[in-house]
Amino acid sequence: MILDLPHILATRRNHALEHATIHILSAKYPELHMAGHSNPTGFYMIGNVTTEDLKAAVSEAWTRLRAGERKLAIHPGCGTNLATSMVMSGTLAWFPMSGVKSNRRRFWLLPFAIGFGILGYALSRPLGPKLQEKYTTEADLGDLQVEDIVPVRKRGVAIHRVITKN
Repeated sequence: MILDLPHILATRRNHALEHATIHILSAKYPELHMAGHSNPTGFYMIGNVTTEDLKAAVSEAWTRLRAGERKLAIHPGCGTNLATSMVMSGTLAWFPMSGVKSNRRRFWLLPFAIGFGILGYALSRPLGPKLQEKYTTEADLGDLQVEDIVPVRKRGVAIHRVITKN
């Protein structure tokens, strides 16, 4: 299966570890704003967190995922949720307006388009986490190991590179 190709699987595992790390840091620092970006060789963590706190959070995340806490791999702030919401809302909002040539008719269909967009958003809410679970993250870390955590930038907002190896 394509999801099991080495680079894709490594990215999905790193994505799960990134999410779990954010969950752990969020529990410790509820006001902290963070973002991450995963790739086959690790992930970037963006947010004002010390290297020591990040190392502890990554270690705990790795341990808890290995212990079977699969829900840590799913995060409500994931881009998968955002993309799902945009595609579903936009597609359903487009349907009532498609094929309409006159601006007058479009005006009268606008409430339906808005309603369909809201319906698309509502339908996307449970779909995004399911897509994360099945396609964009892999909570089974396999032989994933954390090699290093390196501060990349500290001007304004801290950025760290978490380097992993499969």
